[in-house]
Amino acid sequence: MRRGRIALALSFGVQGVAFALLVTRIPALQDQYGISDGLLPAFLAAVPILAGVGSVLTEKVVTRVRPGTVLRWAQPLVLLALLGAGAGREMWQVAVALGVFGLAVGALDASMNMLGVSLQRAYGRSIMLGFHAAFSLGGIVGASLAWVGARWELSLFVSYLPVVAVLLPAALVGSRWYTEGKRPEPGGDGSGGAGGALSFKLLLPLCLVMCFAYIGDSTVSNWSAKYLQDVLGSSEQLATVPYNVYMVTTLLGRAVGDHGVRRFGAVAVVRAGSLLAAGGFAVVAVAPGAWVGMAGFTLLGLGLCVIVPQTFAAAGRLFPGNSDAAVARLNIFNYVGFLVGSPLVGVLGDAWSYRGAMLVPMVLVLVTLVYARSFAAEGARYGGGHERPRTADVG
Repeated sequence: MRRGRIALALSFGVQGVAFALLVTRIPALQDQYGISDGLLPAFLAAVPILAGVGSVLTEKVVTRVRPGTVLRWAQPLVLLALLGAGAGREMWQVAVALGVFGLAVGALDASMNMLGVSLQRAYGRSIMLGFHAAFSLGGIVGASLAWVGARWELSLFVSYLPVVAVLLPAALVGSRWYTEGKRPEPGGDGSGGAGGALSFKLLLPLCLVMCFAYIGDSTVSNWSAKYLQDVLGSSEQLATVPYNVYMVTTLLGRAVGDHGVRRFGAVAVVRAGSLLAAGGFAVVAVAPGAWVGMAGFTLLGLGLCVIVPQTFAAAGRLFPGNSDAAVARLNIFNYVGFLVGSPLVGVLGDAWSYRGAMLVPMVLVLVTLVYARSFAAEGARYGGGHERPRTADVG
């Protein structure tokens, strides 16, 4: 079990590196392939759309093979598609590479979180935030490597090749130890019948929470630099800092978040995270200057970081006998939020004001408070007296 946990954390970290290397070098991709500003949004939108398709397909595939098998093949595909995106010169080549990347990322995200939910059930205590902390760490490493490549003016292929050469064998070796916990019998856990048949009505609150969380996340990743520079009057160099601060605070929050869930329970942690994130958006919206704005983005990182991992974990507790399908469907709303968030803020900012636009994701994050009880399925809560005794821990 311990090896399986380490192997899965490695997979989350590798995915963080790969995703960061792609999204932080989008301007270089645009220049390399001559993609116009008008065509670029279509390319960017295609990736999360195809990722949603990949997540749906994964739900079907895992009825025949284990999630670990899907993950074992999806991760190398993501890395090779990343390398392919950096190697081509023709428009059709980047279209194929990004298409494969999107489909593989959807399968990868779904299967990783399926295994995470299964391992958490086997451990009997919260460990999901630790996996997502590994993703955040990978994102910081990937963004740093992308900065080095841009600073030294390396081609995308030269930047990507050594990273893929290291991560691909590491991911394949780590995949030998993917494991999952024993699956409970559908409906056999006393969860009111939710454990077996997957009810979208019961899953919908978690889907909305996932969507709102990613609207907030995409707001930071897409608009923090522009907001600091254009609205708060920062320098171009300072405008690059908020996203890095956001990623670091996300890593820190997730690194300690599992201890908070064990101590106070998932409901309390999600409520606290929602209030922190909403407070962060409020600070950003009223900030008189760049440094106060960065303080707001810091609060955002600490608040938002706990919501997504706990949403996946809650789906696994709500449908213990059908958690793979629940995670796959929930994962689609990750991409819905990513697609909606950036244009939503842009449209509101142009039509109204960017300060006012920041209040919209704030309100959406606060809606999570309404659905907080969905994070405490009966008979499967962690923390607050619902955790297994330490003598039963396996790692």
